[in-house]
Amino acid sequence: MQDIELSDPAKIEAFLTKIKLTGKGFTTDCLLLDAYDAGLDYPDYLKAEGEDPDASYEGKSPAWAKYHMRQGKRVFMVYGGDKRDRRTHFSETP
Repeated sequence: MQDIELSDPAKIEAFLTKIKLTGKGFTTDCLLLDAYDAGLDYPDYLKAEGEDPDASYEGKSPAWAKYHMRQGKRVFMVYGGDKRDRRTHFSETP
């Protein structure tokens, strides 16, 4: 998978709606909803990298294994997959 970086909030939201994660650990049918649940209501940075056969983009697998999303000082990360349990991490810097 080719790494991807986006900084346009509208493109980020469109991208995240097409990501589905299955397999071990954290799963989702729409990664955008999980970003909203983590408090990122208008993410302004996204980096996706790696390859995960249990992830799909627009219904096609594989997709990216790691997702790093940011909105201001809030950061939401999804990582793992490909034989490892997928996890999430949220942080907010002061």
